[in-house]
Amino acid sequence: MLLAAEPDIEVVGECGDGAEALASARRLRPDVVLMDVRMPGVDGVAATRAIAADDTGVRVLVLTTYHVDDAVRAALRAGASGFLLKDAVPAELTMAVRAVAAGEAWLDPAVTRSLLTEFAALGAQPGPAAAELARLTDRERQVLVQMAYGLSNAEIAARLHIGDATVKTHVGRVLMKLGLRDRAQAVAAAYRGGLMPPGG
Repeated sequence: MLLAAEPDIEVVGECGDGAEALASARRLRPDVVLMDVRMPGVDGVAATRAIAADDTGVRVLVLTTYHVDDAVRAALRAGASGFLLKDAVPAELTMAVRAVAAGEAWLDPAVTRSLLTEFAALGAQPGPAAAELARLTDRERQVLVQMAYGLSNAEIAARLHIGDATVKTHVGRVLMKLGLRDRAQAVAAAYRGGLMPPGG
């Protein structure tokens, strides 16, 4: 009801479980799927992974009751474009949907603090970059390589024969899955992980 009341947002479907969400996403091709991370049958993580693997540009915003837990981390690794706590105020929900629809990532501030703390702790240790890169889909790795060559989103879109918005989505997912702040860190990760030869 909240989303349907917004003039620029149209609710095209509602689902009761992950299997239904996946089927509806494939049929309706919405800009954004608002996904509960915990559902009966096929859970939100598995549904998110399947939607991301379809490579249709459908973005997933995950709703969770908990700040940071294994399900949230799994959803991010599965390709979610962001997550929001269920107790978020209505304005946050609509802002998050709009941001994810525009190809941006959305992380609830309370959850972001926890993730950054974890990432900082991991950063002090020698990280298995190649294992981190294994979280990416084939298409996300292709986009990362093009980023490492210094190409813009428009140039990547032309080279890979995909839309600008799709590239933007993949860039956001690469940054989120690898816990990176910006494109510069993504380029470093590509070299560290062996996707790019030194001086290549």
